Amino acid sequence: MERFFLNLKMERVWQRDYANQMEASKDIVDYIVGFYNCLRLHSTLGYTSPINYEQDMAAKQPSGVSEIT
Repeated sequence: MERFFLNLKMERVWQRDYANQMEASKDIVDYIVGFYNCLRLHSTLGYTSPINYEQDMAAKQPSGVSEIT
């Protein structure tokens, strides 16, 4: 979580000059919903975007489940 907030500040908040709290809130939501969760490359996903990762996983055949319990 700390890394997320650092990224948010470095990539968005510190790059902008907001007129008021409402403008800042809208811009931060746009960043999270429109960029961070959709387009930004994530190292834990092999440097792919969450959308591409999800599409790749959906296209793969499910692995077999062991019948041994």
